[in-house]
Amino acid sequence: MPRPSRAHGPTASEQLEALLGELWPFPGRPPKHDVASWQVTDDWPEQVPVTDGEIAIFEVWFGDLFDELFGPA
Repeated sequence: MPRPSRAHGPTASEQLEALLGELWPFPGRPPKHDVASWQVTDDWPEQVPVTDGEIAIFEVWFGDLFDELFGPA
């Protein structure tokens, strides 16, 4: 006896269409971007302050990677 098919929820595109009231992706040609005219600027300070809490988070999430790259502490 064949199993009944499961009903799946709406796809992400269908949800966006319902929220926006328009088709997604938007119909038409995507805008052209001339990367030659892009300009990258850096307005960060010479030294960026980092808190002990931020360091602890990086050590928890990336500790194994850091050990692999730089050796154990």
